Amino acid sequence: MSRALPKYNKRRVVMIGGASAVVLSAAVIAGSALAGETHNGAQNATTKAAANTVNCPAVAPSLPAVPASAKAEVDRNLALLNTQIAEANKRLVDTVGQGGPNFVQNAILGPLKDKRVATVNRIATAIGRTAAKPQGLDALAPCTLNGAGGAAAGGAGTGATAPSAPATAQAGGAGSGAGAATAAGTITCPDVASQLPAVPASAKAEVDRNLALLNTQIAEANKRLVDTVGQGGPNFVQNAILGPLKDKRVATVNRIATAIGRTAAKPTGLDTLAACTLTK
Repeated sequence: MSRALPKYNKRRVVMIGGASAVVLSAAVIAGSALAGETHNGAQNATTKAAANTVNCPAVAPSLPAVPASAKAEVDRNLALLNTQIAEANKRLVDTVGQGGPNFVQNAILGPLKDKRVATVNRIATAIGRTAAKPQGLDALAPCTLNGAGGAAAGGAGTGATAPSAPATAQAGGAGSGAGAATAAGTITCPDVASQLPAVPASAKAEVDRNLALLNTQIAEANKRLVDTVGQGGPNFVQNAILGPLKDKRVATVNRIATAIGRTAAKPTGLDTLAACTLTK
């Protein structure tokens, strides 16, 4: 003859069943959370893997003959155009995944256009002081994005094959650690202009032209850094980018010294400013 379970046994059964339900619920919640984290992590990794580069129309080929009196100012502003592009490219890398669909247009391409309009107008004004002022240069101000991530100019881009935000990298190599394959650094070079003596008027145009060239060389090297992320071995950056950049800078600063030395004391030691490093 069966007997009913004592009351305390019933309570024990209920408690055990309840505990099992709690454990099961916790497992389901934990599993769901883990799945969500994995999905979000993959999504973030994909988003951060996409960075484009700025593509702007060249201004110099559209200029008329530049009067000698305007050459220094024109060269300085052409160099500034290159600097503006390099800064925009760096900002593209630094802000990958940020903002909404119009972030790149509103925060990078739009301000870049405004800067370029002001700069090309200064170029036109400089030429116009002693020659016919060129018209329509501001049509060259708008820039677009190269399709590293398949994006149009209005968005931040998507895709997993482009450079990501900067990770740690040393001057001697392409970086180390898990982020090395998608890491881009920034090239830092010693300032040459601040180390020059007084430049004779007869040498100013040539010196300004070569100072502008130094900026162009840095901008090109920074673009190459972005375009070649993950390529080569541990010495790729040094051998393929920093080394050639140093050689170019040596030749350029030597031309500056020679130009000054034609009518004044030739500065020495400028080639010690040729070597550049890679920073975050």
